[in-house]
Amino acid sequence: MKPSKTAIVTGSATGVGAAVALMLAGRGWNVTINYAKSEREARESEAHCRATGAEALLCQGDVSDDAACRRIVQSTLERWGRLDALVNNAGVTTFAGSANWDALDAAAFARILGVNVVGSFQMLRAAAPHLKASGDGAIVNVSSIAGSQGIGSSVPYVASKGGVNAMTLHFARALAPQVRVNAVCPGMITTRWFTDGIGQEAYEKLKAGYEQTTPLGRACSAEDVAEAVVWLIGARTITGELIDLDSGMHLGGMRAVVPAGK
Repeated sequence: MKPSKTAIVTGSATGVGAAVALMLAGRGWNVTINYAKSEREARESEAHCRATGAEALLCQGDVSDDAACRRIVQSTLERWGRLDALVNNAGVTTFAGSANWDALDAAAFARILGVNVVGSFQMLRAAAPHLKASGDGAIVNVSSIAGSQGIGSSVPYVASKGGVNAMTLHFARALAPQVRVNAVCPGMITTRWFTDGIGQEAYEKLKAGYEQTTPLGRACSAEDVAEAVVWLIGARTITGELIDLDSGMHLGGMRAVVPAGK
């Protein structure tokens, strides 16, 4: 019997990470579920994956800590003896607003860059030899339109996602041909990320504006992002792509309507 493929999904207690883990489990993958603080939600994510018939491993660790990254990878290898995919999803921000510079200091930058950029690099570095050994390894970084459009919850968040995008291109070259490296860049996502950060009322207003101005008229769900991530894991001829999941926002934020002729 062919052994199941194995993936690590960082930040997979809730939201996009949990959706990716569950979708992979539903396709028969073994999944390492990583979390930093949300143990209760992580155990729920683990249970949902196991309910599909897949195997799941719970692994606590803050990806800004290099020792934790190495432990996550090593625990995965000890459990299943292989690693086929890494999804760098763990991320943090501060909802300071793009113009509220006085709310930011060096500590805020260090924390956000430490998780979003350094953490992604440390996970990649720990995983790369084992992804190469799989013969068909894949890395998908969960980035954001913040990195390409310069908009987002705060300046350090924007900078961090620009860094993730640049690293994606670098490692797509550096790890080829054994490992493919891509990124998804969502716009607004309908998870608790926004409601926790800006409150329900502001979230509803933001969502309504996004849906009214983007060509497709909808925000991403966690499952929408997960579908793109899982597709990229299996896309054997794609590497070095930064895929916008923004309902066409990058087209200019307006729905083109051509009036009828006379």
